[in-house]
Amino acid sequence: MSVDTKAELVESVRAILRGAQAAKRRMATAPTRGKNEALSHMADAIWARRSEILAANAADVDAARREGQPAARVDRLMLDEARLQQIIEGVREVEALPDPVGEEVERILRPNGLDIRKVRVPMGVIAMIYEARPNVTVDAAALAVKTGNVAVLRGGSEALRSNQALVAAIHDGLRQAGLPETAVSLVAHADRDVVDVLIRARGYVDLAIPRGGAGLIRRVVENASVPVIETGVGNCHVYVDRAANFEMATRIVVNAKTQRPSVCNAAETLLVHAEIADAWLPDAARVLVDRGVALRACPRALEILRGAGIPAEAAQEADWATEYLDLILAVRVVDTLGDAIAHIDRYGTQHSEVIVTEDEGAAREFLASIDAAAVYHNASSRFTDGFEFGFGAEIGISTQKMHARGPMGLRELTSYKYVVCGHGQVRE
Repeated sequence: MSVDTKAELVESVRAILRGAQAAKRRMATAPTRGKNEALSHMADAIWARRSEILAANAADVDAARREGQPAARVDRLMLDEARLQQIIEGVREVEALPDPVGEEVERILRPNGLDIRKVRVPMGVIAMIYEARPNVTVDAAALAVKTGNVAVLRGGSEALRSNQALVAAIHDGLRQAGLPETAVSLVAHADRDVVDVLIRARGYVDLAIPRGGAGLIRRVVENASVPVIETGVGNCHVYVDRAANFEMATRIVVNAKTQRPSVCNAAETLLVHAEIADAWLPDAARVLVDRGVALRACPRALEILRGAGIPAEAAQEADWATEYLDLILAVRVVDTLGDAIAHIDRYGTQHSEVIVTEDEGAAREFLASIDAAAVYHNASSRFTDGFEFGFGAEIGISTQKMHARGPMGLRELTSYKYVVCGHGQVRE
């Protein structure tokens, strides 16, 4: 998309939004069978176009590397056949899930005979604003189609070629199912002013969802005049309690940090109870270092690690608040469970928090006290994911408390309306 002036930019985005609005009623009333057919055709088309998609992605990845993008960002951008198969599997999972639209949430029969039903309905036009991960393009499209919503996608400029190829496949699927192609649109423009146009398009956009780094999310939340669901930065913690099983604790910490460090539910800080720090931390740290993890430790942890011959740097105050998205882990020794909770309250981002312990009382206190979208006892934070929760693909992980929290699947992309049926009642 090429425009010369700000006015032309606004008009070009508004034209896309008008197309989205035109598709809104059609999608809201589309039967489940038709939506599922579209999803099936979308999955088939992505695989059929895989050579084209992977070639486009390779060009995006090469450009990102030439620009010196961090390795973690390049990893989020990269597609291969295995990742493409995972994306397709996510679409098929969504196809297989029950359609929430029309679901009766609640029914009230009033003494005057009024029959009041609370029924799920689509949100409408959803502006999805995100960064480097092209899988979000497909996830958002699949969830929008299944829920009868319309998706307007604004991905990062670094993934533009990948997103264009993926949306072309998505349009193939919609077309084959007889649904409007404008049910999923890509704003293929690198100008950052596009974001401001989308998030201020009252009357065109019913909901905006930002997904990416702290800067993008803050910009959308602070400047939007349309409703926003805030997806969160993931400064996630694993707290290893004094009653932890050592082998389990090591396995969970290593997985939470290294299984895929570039994602928002990877662990960024390890908190260790002082009573077990000398006995457990050196062995766990060796495994982490062997996996390429750089450790940044508080004075007590630093003394233990260096005494065991394990390389570590002194942590700075900023380390406790940093979402590294890389093979870096901050480590702090704490005296009590309460200290661990206080640390998470201060530095956490209300995303995903873990306690490893065999003490059921400590676990209950942690799970009840921690204010986060997902809290875990004896399991890795890496499970905070729509696919792992059985939701199929997800459109993001909400860290707010209004309407949606945690992995956002189909139900979180619906609102509701009250359907009231009577037989001539009037209010006195």
